[in-house]
Amino acid sequence: MDINSKLSNNTAIILVSHGSTLPYGEETFTQIKEKFIKKTNLATEIGYMKVSEPTIAGAVEILKGQVDDLNRIIALPVFLAPGIHTNIDIPQLLGLKALEVDPRCPDGNYPAEHYLSIADDVDFDGEIQLLGPIGPRDELLDIIDKRINEALAESKLDDSAKTGILLVTHGSRLNYNKEFATALYNKFEKRCDLPSSFGFMELCGPSIPESINKLVEENDLERIVVVPVFIAPGMHTTHDIPHILGFLEEHEHPHSHSHGHDHSHDLTPVEFDGEILYPEPIKADDILIDILIAMINEAC
Repeated sequence: MDINSKLSNNTAIILVSHGSTLPYGEETFTQIKEKFIKKTNLATEIGYMKVSEPTIAGAVEILKGQVDDLNRIIALPVFLAPGIHTNIDIPQLLGLKALEVDPRCPDGNYPAEHYLSIADDVDFDGEIQLLGPIGPRDELLDIIDKRINEALAESKLDDSAKTGILLVTHGSRLNYNKEFATALYNKFEKRCDLPSSFGFMELCGPSIPESINKLVEENDLERIVVVPVFIAPGMHTTHDIPHILGFLEEHEHPHSHSHGHDHSHDLTPVEFDGEILYPEPIKADDILIDILIAMINEAC
């Protein structure tokens, strides 16, 4: 996957991430960056939308110091599905035009404390090329299969146990995340021999409990593998979803994302007497690195 022949020595890459108050995201994205650089030998930095460092503007400054006569930056959002962040926030944080009108603030006049208002401006005279998110690529199914096999290897039940698979994503008030999850699941269902379904943590349906209940009732399951289709561990994968699955006895998590939607999650635990296996999310899997490289190849 040699992409250097397609890119000049004056090009650099920004891997764009959301940012998190927990350490897991930064640890994961540092590993992603290190693996990406090792495979491509391209000047690469992470740019966080908020909370974490470096910011997107800060990543540009770092790359300007690393690459002589830098004249092109390719910004690659390491997000699975499109949404407000990829279509509105990230373009504006890069100094580009948003891809659609912001439903949170249609007139574009954000409150003074909003992260789009307080973010540093990008100082760069060259070309900035913003790519799209990952989307429901076939290669993601290979990562999902790996996580399922890893989980089953840890099961306390034997191979004859009636097993179902549930893919879980966050959910969104907009259609983007549901469209992504539906398209990915439709591909997964065609290659999975076990009963399967998908569910959302919040904001849209079917919910995780609804999907589990339906799977169990229709298939008399003894074991379920719940696969979190998330890039990095965070509050949702380490607290919210485990609580829904009944792994945590107590949980209080009314939280504010500080970007236009404050809410309390409905984290009512599921009722299932069988075994629930819950593998890790995608993280810095080698397949993910290959996907990111392929995305740049396709765009260049």
